[in-house]
Amino acid sequence: MDILFLLVPLSVLLALGVMGVLAWAVWSGQFEDMEQEGRRIFQDDAQNASLKSPHDTQA
Repeated sequence: MDILFLLVPLSVLLALGVMGVLAWAVWSGQFEDMEQEGRRIFQDDAQNASLKSPHDTQA
């Protein structure tokens, strides 16, 4: 029974911490453009190849 006096406040602090991190992520714009990464995989490889360094080689 004594362990509950430790575990309940720790679980409340953990839940508040998770909610704080989620709120920070939302307010800092982490979820603004969710589709960008999905569109990026459909881009032409020639566009991406021009951005690479000439020293990059594929094995």
